[in-house]
Amino acid sequence: MVLNHYSIYWIKEEFAQFFYYRSEILCRFIKSYEHNQNREDLVKQFGYITLEFPQTSLIAHIMDYLPHSMSMQKKGDLLKIYDGNRYISLHMEEKRINFRSDIIHDAEEILFPALRSFHPYLFVVGNDTEDFGWISPVRQVTKRDKLGQALYSCL
Repeated sequence: MVLNHYSIYWIKEEFAQFFYYRSEILCRFIKSYEHNQNREDLVKQFGYITLEFPQTSLIAHIMDYLPHSMSMQKKGDLLKIYDGNRYISLHMEEKRINFRSDIIHDAEEILFPALRSFHPYLFVVGNDTEDFGWISPVRQVTKRDKLGQALYSCL
């Protein structure tokens, strides 16, 4: 079985609000950053718009949130989740969670509810697919956007 590879990023609230309806731009920027990490401008922009994942508390939250019917194995920054014949493996990094799943629907049912209850501004990008989007709806901005933020993308 070939598993699809996805990455999840924690986007700062001000940028999540601004790029919620511009998610294609955010996806292109992230993919550009991932493929050009030697470019200082992309590295700085990525560092500015993203937050670090608190690995210990996030893994504990996921383990506490999931039903007891699912089995989990934790080894360092790797968490494997089994639900019958469905399987998701999570690899935690400083500013990214990499996960593998047969189909994104499995992640939607198994992983995303736990992540939604952890924080609302998480953006997922398919590394081998064209899938991307917000894990949860971003609340509407209550004031008009005055930042005029733009991300550079060479794609």
